[in-house]
Amino acid sequence: MNNRSYGTLGEEAAVSYLVRHGYKIVTRNFRVGRMGEIDIIGKDGDTLCFIEVKSRSNYSFGSPAQAVSSQKQATITKIAQVYMQNNQYFNTPVRFDIVEVIMDRTGNIKDLSIIQNAF
Repeated sequence: MNNRSYGTLGEEAAVSYLVRHGYKIVTRNFRVGRMGEIDIIGKDGDTLCFIEVKSRSNYSFGSPAQAVSSQKQATITKIAQVYMQNNQYFNTPVRFDIVEVIMDRTGNIKDLSIIQNAF
């Protein structure tokens, strides 16, 4: 399985997990030109959540969340600001979450967790 397919499977697993835990998915793969994209935008109650999904096959190089660098966090924050402005979210509580997916290269989920308020 190539990396794109692997990542897509991870995102699908993350969406299922989030919905089971009460999130409402607002949009997926929100892109702002060459700036980048946010994997999932959802609502947890009244809170607008910008969610990065990281999929890995094991913990050999640390947790998946550790792969979300400060530069990536800054990019996600900027894209979130664009999204909020475009969709007129002015007085809405916001949170940045990371969903960690551990699965083998055939797509079997071994572990999946969410880190709320990750950054």
